[in-house]
Amino acid sequence: MLIFPILAVVFGLLVLIWSADRFVAGAASTAYRLGMSTLLVGMIIVGFGTSAPEIVVSCIASFQGNPGLALGNAIGSNISNIALILGITAIVSPILVHSNIVKREIPILLGVSVLLAWQLRNGLLTRLDGIILLVVFVGVMGWSIRTAIRQGTDALSGEFEQNLNEAEMSLKSGILWLVTGLILLVASSRLLVWGAVEIALALGVSDLIVGLTVVAIGTSLPELASSIAATRKGEHDIALGNIIGSNLFNTLAVIGLAGVIHPLAVDKALFYRDLPVMGALTVFLLIACMKFKRGQGGRITRMEGVLLALIYAGYTTWVVIHTLRQVTAA
Repeated sequence: MLIFPILAVVFGLLVLIWSADRFVAGAASTAYRLGMSTLLVGMIIVGFGTSAPEIVVSCIASFQGNPGLALGNAIGSNISNIALILGITAIVSPILVHSNIVKREIPILLGVSVLLAWQLRNGLLTRLDGIILLVVFVGVMGWSIRTAIRQGTDALSGEFEQNLNEAEMSLKSGILWLVTGLILLVASSRLLVWGAVEIALALGVSDLIVGLTVVAIGTSLPELASSIAATRKGEHDIALGNIIGSNLFNTLAVIGLAGVIHPLAVDKALFYRDLPVMGALTVFLLIACMKFKRGQGGRITRMEGVLLALIYAGYTTWVVIHTLRQVTAA
């Protein structure tokens, strides 16, 4: 019966989204109360927290021997972050890009996407590949933090400080939500992975498909909520920073940790279909954000948001049709 796995996925996603939000709020408040600068809180704590669902889900999937779900969740989340989440956010409100930090990290995101594709070209993500990704992740974060500190005030730091002041909580409350959110994150992720694997087995499809679609969209919902809320408050750099930071975490930390836990076999479809889509969307993002008008930064317009949403709809349709053909052939 599919009823219990479906309920597990739905309930797991709901708890996952709520607990991720509480975890981010608690972690950010705790770090801020302990003296960490607003920019570092935003870049490290919030960046890690918004990718916490992907990290926990992919690590559990890798540990349980479900490579398709582990990789599909991370790569599918990257695709949905740019095409679906950023697309919808730009439709709600065009996104202006002022932060030099955000602009600087997009080429880095493109570079690490190329690195991942090179690693997966032989159909396997080894432990050494995972370690390399984690080392690059530490290097990128260290470089970004050092550059941000040297640069001083940035549009991004001002928006983060406004957010932290609005969501002010005591140190005790911050620690409580940090611990509670983390416990619920792990529990809901285990439930979600179990339901996703059971659905894949029952439908006769690979766990990669479930990871690329249902699980990826679900674990990306925190980014959707935070990005729309940020743009409505005029915090455009946070909205875009959430997406770029999440994709960097997904590509380097999420896949890196999953690979270290267990070497992952790579489905050919992921290499020839999903990775090129992820790379093309990153190039699109780079071009959109590097457009400059006199006295202004980059801008993602409503029309570009519509285009991104249509690309995601077309990609999802492509995945579904390809899956149905495989099931029919079998």
